[in-house]
Amino acid sequence: MTVKHLLMAVEFFLLILFLVPLPVICSGNIAGMLLCFALLAITANWKGFCGIVSSVWSHLWGKILLIFIAAVIAAGIVYVSVLSVLMYRAQENTPDEPNVIVVLGCKVKGQKPSRMLRRRLEAAFDALNRHPDVLCIVSGGQGSNEEISEALAMKKYLCEKGIDESRIIMEDRSTSTYENIQFSLDILDSLGMSHDMTLVTDGFHQYRASLIARSQGVENVTAYSAYTEPRYIFTYWVREWLGLTHFYVFGN
Repeated sequence: MTVKHLLMAVEFFLLILFLVPLPVICSGNIAGMLLCFALLAITANWKGFCGIVSSVWSHLWGKILLIFIAAVIAAGIVYVSVLSVLMYRAQENTPDEPNVIVVLGCKVKGQKPSRMLRRRLEAAFDALNRHPDVLCIVSGGQGSNEEISEALAMKKYLCEKGIDESRIIMEDRSTSTYENIQFSLDILDSLGMSHDMTLVTDGFHQYRASLIARSQGVENVTAYSAYTEPRYIFTYWVREWLGLTHFYVFGN
């Protein structure tokens, strides 16, 4: 097997990783698929690509352009590597004794939690059993294609698992992670509790959720991370890179 064939095999394998979550489509696998298709096209026509690069390099403006592109690519690799380290550290940041557990909502199918939301609720269930005196805020409004709010679906699920209803507070207005945190803070204020919170969400989402919480004045953010099915990890990990970039630029 030649180097060209080996590279194409690796690129095709990466493409499969972004195709596996289908029919789920989001910015993560769209970006991943586009990159893989571009790499496959370049590798398949390597001589032609090298000829174009050589032709561009022969001009001063071409040298400046190619050096700039190479610098951007190198900076991008460093950027996503740093983000990945921070994302991993955030999902491992479990508390000794949480102030309150906040479960971030996810899609509800009819009146039942989706598979991803069930994973979050299983993590919340384990955390609530580990800390039997801690309250839980289930946070999520009702989407246009949902029969009930995400908060109500989460509360029902946890109560059916045996969690005392008195420990669960519903926040059923939010439509985004920013609002999950904002409206949960309103609840903490009404209860006279501190703003420290332990977030329950997928591991890949913990870092961005913690940044959003800190941007709203939460000083101590910890995490209980839900299990994410392996087929979704690459897609949602890349989506978080894009989401974090959006947060850094626009603050939400």
